[in-house]
Amino acid sequence: MTKLFKLSALAIVAIFAFSSVSGVAEAKVKIGFILKTMQEERYQRDKAAFIAKAEEMGAEVYFDSANNDEQTQLAKFENMLAKGCQVIVLQPVNTGTAGNMVRMANDEGVKVVGYDSMLVNGPLDYMVMQDSWAVGNLQGEAMVEWLKAKKGAVEGKVALIMGQPGDSNAAAMSSGALKIIEENPGLELVVQQSHEGWSPDKAMATAENALTKFANKIDAFICNNSGMARGVVAALDAQGLADTEKVFVAGSDADLVNIQYVAQGKQTVEIWKKIKPLAETSAEVAVKLANGEDVKADMEIDNGFTKVPTVVTSVVLITKDNIDSTIIAEGFYTKEQVYVK
Repeated sequence: MTKLFKLSALAIVAIFAFSSVSGVAEAKVKIGFILKTMQEERYQRDKAAFIAKAEEMGAEVYFDSANNDEQTQLAKFENMLAKGCQVIVLQPVNTGTAGNMVRMANDEGVKVVGYDSMLVNGPLDYMVMQDSWAVGNLQGEAMVEWLKAKKGAVEGKVALIMGQPGDSNAAAMSSGALKIIEENPGLELVVQQSHEGWSPDKAMATAENALTKFANKIDAFICNNSGMARGVVAALDAQGLADTEKVFVAGSDADLVNIQYVAQGKQTVEIWKKIKPLAETSAEVAVKLANGEDVKADMEIDNGFTKVPTVVTSVVLITKDNIDSTIIAEGFYTKEQVYVK
């Protein structure tokens, strides 16, 4: 009987020990991560870097994307709430209405971190983003320098190829470019067009129509992202104008094809919005918030509803002259990938 009692006691101790260990596993914080799309190549990097960092910090990550569809994103968001996510990192499809999702989460005690695109006129617990205004401003400044070098004067017709209508990132990037255009009276803005879903095909159609209307006499295309820049290059290529000696083209996201276009002289500049710092910082913020830790911010940004604690990560202008010293030197792409034959 004594031996049986000792065995039972040992079994109880073992059960408690196992429960303690499994309790640690069960106590993992749950983090949701929802991107608006996986359409652009860069988002594979966002996903991988975010998940790796969050898991390194002991979190369990639920990932999804919304194919640039607002209702799809709402369903994915609700699903993450149902799974018990304590913090959701959200890149909104519609920055004008996404505040409703944040309210829903906050009502359930769930915090929301904005990712890359600042939602407007709605609550948000934290924001991690790149300076989208600076992206457009860099594109505009590069265009001015190109016009001086190739045309001898800052004058000509400019097309502004914008992203999703109402998207705060598209608006901020466009605003940065518009500032440069407005400061130079020799520039004529002949196209300022938004494109549903940031569609490369729709951007190509806009460029084709503009080239037809102005008899191929458009000097510069400034595009809010890489995909739409590819659409513009395709339209120019059909007219024998996909040549940075003839037409200035700027993109943003640093998709591989666009970096190859810059190397080949088909596209003039691309903005490299460094993905790893953006994704890793977002993961870090989310896990800390889930664990009840304090999180520092660089600044507060008023989104029309509240002042949102915000961390801003850097952007870099990529040209044919600095590809090797920037995007290749830092290992984003290899020389073999960029200078593909």
